[in-house]
Amino acid sequence: LGELIQEPFLVTTPVNVRYLVGFESTNAALLVDDERAVLFSDFRYAEAARSVEDVEFVEVERSLIRGVAGRLEGRLAFESAHLTYANWELLKSGGLELVPRGGEVEQLRAVKGSSELAALQKAAAITTEAYERIAQEPFVGRTERELGFRFDQILQELGAHGNSFPTVFASGPHGAAPHTKSGDRLIERGETVVLDAGAVIDGYCADCTRTFATGDLPDELRRAYDVCLAAQLAGLRAVAPTITGREADAAARGVIDAAGLGEYFGHGLGHGVGLMVHEAPTLRPESEDTLVPNNVVTVEPGIYIPGVGGIRIEDLVVVGESGPNVLTPYTKELRTVG
Repeated sequence: LGELIQEPFLVTTPVNVRYLVGFESTNAALLVDDERAVLFSDFRYAEAARSVEDVEFVEVERSLIRGVAGRLEGRLAFESAHLTYANWELLKSGGLELVPRGGEVEQLRAVKGSSELAALQKAAAITTEAYERIAQEPFVGRTERELGFRFDQILQELGAHGNSFPTVFASGPHGAAPHTKSGDRLIERGETVVLDAGAVIDGYCADCTRTFATGDLPDELRRAYDVCLAAQLAGLRAVAPTITGREADAAARGVIDAAGLGEYFGHGLGHGVGLMVHEAPTLRPESEDTLVPNNVVTVEPGIYIPGVGGIRIEDLVVVGESGPNVLTPYTKELRTVG
């Protein structure tokens, strides 16, 4: 971090504090400069904070930023994307010279180390096995919510520490909304079911989506599945070092556009995954990111036809020198469940 920041830097985003020193709290800040790291938190977290290696701990009042402001002086960089205006005013009232910064820790987090990759691989393996198991069970006649509860139970049985996000089963027309929640809709025959889920291991998130059929599909949906799969494979082929997020997105989007279905693909191709399920780098039309080895990203084109149904196929991928390493190898052939 010292190579990216030349002045004392106050980190207040909880996930960034956790990444830098391994301390998890909803009320902590970390001061980093070229000589030391100082961790600030209140009485509730003091015992845990004192056990963090290689940092100096300073206990402050519950009003964290007020306490920090009274103990620092001079020039201070801060995370402009996280610090609220009210907290900026508190720091300013302490006489500090405040310098906005953005993305420095996120830039570090985007390139995974060996222990991070191991956690992500394990989370993805558990997720993949859960897909295998849920596909052995009937879908028809059960509600989306019921299947979501069952999938979560399987994740726990397989050793997941938690969920990356609430498991989503989206069936029939409900699946035409890219970001939706499982509901009380009964799954019927002859429709698609989009399953989006992920396990967490040691704080690191997996993310995977597959689309199932519950019988013979209308020709429109069957064709959409084939197009989506071709786009997903094109996106995977494009994921490599030096490729921009924009270029990777275009590789998949071009397939869907050529099939005349571009209006039904309204989100980006993918995003980084790590301690958060959405982080840098991004793969979308406006992305300015360039992929490097050991980025971990999703590749997830979708086709969403209002009133009919949705298709999304998503893998979790490590960017490698010789090509993508897919961590979620569950079959992408259209699988029919009862």
